[in-house]
Amino acid sequence: MIEQKYKADPTAVIDDGCDIGEGVSIWHFSHIMKGCKIGDHCNIGQNVVISPNVVLGKNVKIQNNVSVYTGVTCGDDVFLGPSCVFTNVTNPRSGVNRRGQYDKTHVGDGASIGANATIVCGHDIGKYAFIGAGAVVTKNVPDYALLVGNPAKQIGWMSEYGYRLQFDENGLATCEESKQEYKLENHKVTRIS
Repeated sequence: MIEQKYKADPTAVIDDGCDIGEGVSIWHFSHIMKGCKIGDHCNIGQNVVISPNVVLGKNVKIQNNVSVYTGVTCGDDVFLGPSCVFTNVTNPRSGVNRRGQYDKTHVGDGASIGANATIVCGHDIGKYAFIGAGAVVTKNVPDYALLVGNPAKQIGWMSEYGYRLQFDENGLATCEESKQEYKLENHKVTRIS
């Protein structure tokens, strides 16, 4: 008998053909559909749907009531807030079958998506980006960007620890918690220490 390397609530539905990593927790009433790849130490909250062929990196945290549809991939250490949702067809119609025409969305390492945010398909979220609660993302999001609103607009930059960065006249900023240093140049942020 092979020992199961993850924990799943008895009410969770896990289809055949999923690759689920070590130390994963899957909570009440969640459905993990065929062909999903879930990295080590992910936490899948209550009432989550992960559609076929979705890929999650390591240590992804998905809160309750999230729908992650086919075409979505997430890097490592991604946070998906309660009731956030992804789309995968830009022009859905009940009477028109568009299966197999799904647009792709990638969420970069360390990115956070707030509660009730919507990510319109075909738009990538950069690493360590921070999408505010209720935002509607309709375009690609740069690394470290902070976006809020409907449609989402960039209002600043965030550190890898989730603090808003304040850049000086030389384009330098320091995270108040980690003391990591960042540089802003040509509308791009990079961590320099």
